[in-house]
Amino acid sequence: MTDTPNSPATDEVSIIVNAPASRCYDLVSDITQMGRISPECTGGRWIGGATAPEVGARFIGTNKRGFVRWFTFNKVVAAEPAKQFAFQTRDTKMVWSYRFDGDGESTTVTESRSAVGPRPALPRFFARFLLGGGEEHEQELREGMRATLERLKAVAESDS
Repeated sequence: MTDTPNSPATDEVSIIVNAPASRCYDLVSDITQMGRISPECTGGRWIGGATAPEVGARFIGTNKRGFVRWFTFNKVVAAEPAKQFAFQTRDTKMVWSYRFDGDGESTTVTESRSAVGPRPALPRFFARFLLGGGEEHEQELREGMRATLERLKAVAESDS
């Protein structure tokens, strides 16, 4: 995959979790605790009066990579318990989505990210000069999606 100003990025990773879809959804949609499962996102907080994951709710996400720290402004674009949770990051024009397909005892969780337009110049500059380069950061994001789902699996299965 190449991330250029005119080439939107899309990635998708799935894993089977031995826990109900509702449990997986609850873990992913609790943005205040996302640091528990994400290698890059350390958490978040609801803003603008929002207190829970619902369409239109906004939150600030906090992130880190090595010594670099930053925050993102996000808006929930899908919030269907045990089905789907998705949010759009304002500055990168990226939608992060989690789908949950389960039979009651196990759930296939799919994390995806897709661009809703060209990545703006400032986020491209940030990735290139502070996060190791455009393609290197894209690969790290792919690996991070897999790591997030592995951690989700571990937490959901140990807590259920």
